[in-house]
Order: sequence, then C-alpha cells, then structure tokens
Amino acid sequence: MTSTREAPATTANPVVGGTSTSSISTAATGHRSLRRFWPQYVAIAPFYVLFLVFGLFPIVFSIVLSFTDWDGVGAPAWVGFAQYQYLLGDPRFWNAVSNTFIIWIISTVPMLFLALVLAFLLHGNIRAKGFYRVAYFIPNVTSMVAMAIVFGSVFSDGFGLVNAALRAVGADPVGWLSTYWGVKVTIAVMVIWRWTGYNAIIYLAGLQSIPTELYDAAKVDGANTWQIFTRITIPMLRPVILFTVITSTIGGLGLFTEPQILFNGQAVGGPDEAGMTIVLYQYDQAFNQFDFGYGSAIAWVLFFFSVVFAIINWRLLSERDGLKTPRRLRTARALALAPATTSTTSTTSTKGNRA
Repeated sequence: MTSTREAPATTANPVVGGTSTSSISTAATGHRSLRRFWPQYVAIAPFYVLFLVFGLFPIVFSIVLSFTDWDGVGAPAWVGFAQYQYLLGDPRFWNAVSNTFIIWIISTVPMLFLALVLAFLLHGNIRAKGFYRVAYFIPNVTSMVAMAIVFGSVFSDGFGLVNAALRAVGADPVGWLSTYWGVKVTIAVMVIWRWTGYNAIIYLAGLQSIPTELYDAAKVDGANTWQIFTRITIPMLRPVILFTVITSTIGGLGLFTEPQILFNGQAVGGPDEAGMTIVLYQYDQAFNQFDFGYGSAIAWVLFFFSVVFAIINWRLLSERDGLKTPRRLRTARALALAPATTSTTSTTSTKGNRA
C-alpha cells in the first residue's frame, strides 16, 4: 500500500519591482523607528559630532601628519617614513625616553605601595575616616600652578626648606633643581604627592569589596597585621592593582604637566634637559619649533610604548592571577569556614559527652 505525502507548502515573498516585500517592510519599520525616536537621536547627536570633530579627526590627521613635513603654514610635504627614521637616530628623543622611564620607575613604585598602605590603614577601625579620605584626595585636585610654586620653593637650591633641613643636620645641600638626579627626584616627588591619594581611594574601594569573614578568620587563627596584609589583602586586590598599574604606566609615560610648570620659562626639562619627558619633547617640537610632522611621529611612538607596556603589565599580573585564583579562593573559603566548623564540632562533642 503506497501512501502519498504532500510536500509542505512554502510561502515565498512576492517580488514587487525587483524588491521583495520583506525588504520593503524592513525599510518601512526602520523609517517608523527613526521618526518615533528622533528626539533621542537628536539628544545624543552632539556627543558624536564633538567626538568626530575634536576626537576622531585629530587622531586621523595626526597619523597623516607623521608622514609629512609641515610647519603649520602652507601645504604639508609628503616625506614618508623619513620622520620615523630621523626619530630613531635622534639623541634628544632617546634622552627624553630615558628620563621618562627613570621618573616613571622612581615615582610609580613607591606611589602605588604608599597608596596601598594608606588604603589598608583607612580600612581599619580608626576615627575620622572621612577627614583622612578627603585630606589624601585634596592633592589630586590642587592647582598645578600652586603646586609648582610650592615645590619650587621647597626644593630650591639656595633657600629651599629641604636644603635648610639638610644643613641643620650637618649634611651638604643638594641641587634639586640643577643636577641630573635632583631634577628627576623632584619631579617624582611631585607625582607621588599628587597621585598617591587618588590611588589610595581606588584601593580603598577594592578593600571594601573583600568579605570581612576572611579578616575575622585570619585574626582568630593568630595572624598579625603584616600577614593579613600580604596573604589576604594583596592577593584579593590583584584586579584593582592591575588597573592602577596600567593607568599609572600610561600616565607615567605621558608625564608633561609637572616638568613643564616646574621649569616654565627655562630650558626644556630644566638644566641639561634632565627633566625632559617624551611628551614635553613632543610639545617643544610641535609648538615651539613648529615641526608638526615630527611632533606627530613622536606622539605615535609614545602611543606604541604605552600599548606595549600596558600589555606586558596586564599579561604578567593576569597570568599570575589566573594561576593562583582558584587556590586562593579555596584557601580563603576554608579560613572563613574554619571557625564555624570548629565551633560546631566542639559543641557536638560536648553534647555527646554530656549524654
């Protein structure tokens, strides 16, 4: 016995004038949506217009400028990779690179360590927490001009407070604003003073997300403050530390305000260009020497440095975090549950003995 099975009916979209009705309905729906939500589109349009004019266009234009020779007047002359070839052999550029990395190292490492210690102390049971949080954050919002005047007076070679303190204890004064290492230390101190409180607030926010049961369990087990800090606080703050390290790396490589204001009106970067950073050198070439093509090339090399070091920092910290996170979490949970488990076991055994 043979059975006939009818093929399922298929509906095809009719074609009108070479265009399917589904395409026409989709376009009509899009037009209706545009007419319906046009106030919202108009409301967000200024951001995209401003970003296009002041963000995207300058970025693309700087890429084109880096392959040209242009003084800001007339038509740019195309030179290809000549600007980058000159940059690789420019001793002033490599001096700026060396200064930038030295200042970055001697400022970022102590800055982040001090910020972590301050955040740990503020997270404890101390009085006037709000006052200390505001006090540590004030340097970040202080006027850079006022800060430069203060630090210029404090570290002055002739009548500065630091040299006066050194003379008071019988030590020789230091040329903080006139020697190679003195200039770098002064700029690093300015960076530390300005950004330590900012990073401390970020660390404090991360500390508040750590369960208090971990600290309570560690104290019950007899851990001291240093052990709690190194074995609980730092491992649990690893993502926050990664964020601050990357942002501090980008900010350190882009250091400009501190040396520019501190040595304003003098040679670029102070005596012997000891404080000339990459951005300061780029600014000098573009806006003092009017070599905008070379300044753009320096900017893109700096961007390359920032990306490379951000990736290196991210890989180092994230790989460690990926290897240690499961074990750390298991240990933390065990420590948190240990007092409760011990208490339950002892209570059960006591009841059994009484019975």
